[in-house]
Amino acid sequence: MSLYVVRGRRFERVHSAASSVVPENVGTVGIIVDDDDWRTPRPFTNEELEDMRATLKAHGQEHLLQFWPQLDDDERCQLMTDLRYIDFERTSKAFKQATNSGSSDPESLDDLLEPIPAEQQGSVSRCSREKLEAYRNEGLRLVSEGKVAALLLAGGQGTRLGVPYPKGMYDVGLPSHKTLYQLQGERLYRLAQLAEEMTGKRGNVPWYIMTSEHTKEPTLEFFAKHDFFGLQEDSLVVFEQNMMPAFTFSGKIILETPCKVAMSPDGNGGLYSVLQRKGILADMERRGVRYIHVYCVDNILVKMADPTFVGYCVSNGADCAAKVVEKAFPTEAVGVVCRVKGRFRVVEYSEVSLRTAQRRNADGRLTFNAGSICNHFFTLDFLKRVSAGSSLQYHVAKKKIPHVNDLGDIVRPEKPNGVKLEMFVFDVFEYADNFHVWEVLREDEFSPLKNADGAEKDTPTTARHALYGLHRRYVLGAGGKFVDDDGCPISLIPSSAEKSTENGHGDHKSQKEDLKYENPVVCEISPLITYDGEGLEEYVKDKKFTPPTLLQCPDEESIFANGENGSRKD
Repeated sequence: MSLYVVRGRRFERVHSAASSVVPENVGTVGIIVDDDDWRTPRPFTNEELEDMRATLKAHGQEHLLQFWPQLDDDERCQLMTDLRYIDFERTSKAFKQATNSGSSDPESLDDLLEPIPAEQQGSVSRCSREKLEAYRNEGLRLVSEGKVAALLLAGGQGTRLGVPYPKGMYDVGLPSHKTLYQLQGERLYRLAQLAEEMTGKRGNVPWYIMTSEHTKEPTLEFFAKHDFFGLQEDSLVVFEQNMMPAFTFSGKIILETPCKVAMSPDGNGGLYSVLQRKGILADMERRGVRYIHVYCVDNILVKMADPTFVGYCVSNGADCAAKVVEKAFPTEAVGVVCRVKGRFRVVEYSEVSLRTAQRRNADGRLTFNAGSICNHFFTLDFLKRVSAGSSLQYHVAKKKIPHVNDLGDIVRPEKPNGVKLEMFVFDVFEYADNFHVWEVLREDEFSPLKNADGAEKDTPTTARHALYGLHRRYVLGAGGKFVDDDGCPISLIPSSAEKSTENGHGDHKSQKEDLKYENPVVCEISPLITYDGEGLEEYVKDKKFTPPTLLQCPDEESIFANGENGSRKD
């Protein structure tokens, strides 16, 4: 294991040992825990080579050494490095289990589906103001005591957005040009302030970030460059998820080059084994963390360590919970949280028949309407239990995987030629003793960034407009008004998210179609001013704003004064 800390805005290696526990006396900004020494090529003996040949033969993977005679010494070391990393027994078993499980027959699964029991679900829109305030106050109290952590799943690159860097560094085109990472970091900063304002104790929310091989280094450099957006020392822990080899459809591990195995991250469900193996759970316990909020990097509206969500879960004794949104329409391509054979799980939209997807309750709402948004709550005890003893099922993802042919030439296929094995973060729901669901409003909390502009949905434009809509409502709720250049009130048109919600029981229009008719009021409020709309009266009450509007904290530049934001591809 290697431990790196930030000194003078540079990462320095200070520890290397077999132990996976972070030393207690490190007290610095930015901790990176990783055992990535496996990537460093090391010499090997003839005995080790023969042992590897025997291992490969036992698992039908002898072809991985087919180019061995043509490789030079450095290339041989590189290939042996990759082969040492792979647990062939485990990966072979995982491939067989994943490919033999197949996909569920929608008709047969229909008979097994059960909606979430009423006593195990709550809702922002159907909860009293007093109850919401009680949940929020409980969450803020726990934040002030250092018992809440945020865990970011940040392994995704911006490939589908047309950029070569991590999604978290993407700028969707806000007036401030803040990236997803910066928006999230500032929300955590503001959350700590809120906890202090309520309790008198300055809360610190440790921020754990799981990266991939491709996103770790750019992420580290980005955070160091921006002084961690004003977060407290020792609050950031960065670690890397596991890698899995890619397979042909027949189960042969794929060579990317003559001396390199094709490997990829093992999915966000690989989180649990990494938490145990890399000492993250031990670090949480050392800090006194008891509750963890896990979320995905690409949701521009995400409320990290949401005190209301945390308060709801803790007040109801949940050991595992999911934040969900109501499905916009029956065939929306989103997984649904439900019960199957009495255990909770997320059922993919493709696993459910149209008949079941369209089922409605007496009140007109869809029977299976809890849309999964990769936003979860776990207790530390639950994570320790599933990380130590649960064996999650791998899922098959058919992909176009670059590979080397028998002549040693690199081939870039035009259609899927193999599979990558992935686990999903929600696969642990079935192990919960007291699972709960918390439903929030889509227009307030969910607008993912997945595709480049021009796609039907989940683009920089839809994400940007969703944030404008939320912040516009904050201003109006605090007594502010929007006027045009002539001082006339602006007629406000609902955002795409709002219109999709309104259309939930009727015909659905894509976000792209909705945007043709939008004239969004450009309004951005710095997270350093408000976490979720609180405290805005002193800034906006009885005031008029002419868009584009950007409200920033007066001392914002002093909080993180160094560097420029990440680039945006226009």
